[in-house]
Amino acid sequence: MIHGLSGELKDVGLNHIVIGVGGVSYKVYIPVTQEKLPKVGELLEIYTYLHAREGGIDLYGFFEEQKLGLFEKLVSVSGVGPKSAMAILSVASADKLMAAIAGGEPDFLRRSSGVGKKTAERIIVELRDKMGGVEGGSFAALAESDRDVYEALVGLGYQKRKVEEVLREIDSSITDVRDRLKEALKKIKG
Repeated sequence: MIHGLSGELKDVGLNHIVIGVGGVSYKVYIPVTQEKLPKVGELLEIYTYLHAREGGIDLYGFFEEQKLGLFEKLVSVSGVGPKSAMAILSVASADKLMAAIAGGEPDFLRRSSGVGKKTAERIIVELRDKMGGVEGGSFAALAESDRDVYEALVGLGYQKRKVEEVLREIDSSITDVRDRLKEALKKIKG
């Protein structure tokens, strides 16, 4: 198993990066809305998941070990493959996703493309107890407030993708819906 790679960023695609390590270049799939990448030519370190399938072998990469762990849990759910797991991880931070799972929030998971009601409910049923200390408390409140802010901003006509980016940038210590909405509006207009 390849747990991680350290090397030079060679290329950036829509849903992947290419990392040069010791004369070998690896194509690594990343969540579409991954954190800011270094510039091509700079060094980076990434945690990886090696997925072997009939048609080949793929590497999936994450800048946080927590996201890698959540990805591994998601692909352990029957009916959730690596592509669906990547779509889910593109929706929000690992903390917010774990809170949505721990708090039983299938609608939050359904924001990702390719995840329907039954799949979202199956993820919650199979992973709710495996969220390692995340409780419905403050994280669930944060997930709930983000859903309200998301719906409000989309209702105002902002693009879904831009709204999702802005919500990831807001400090998690701000949990009140109104305060998160104000902060999101500042960031989206700024």
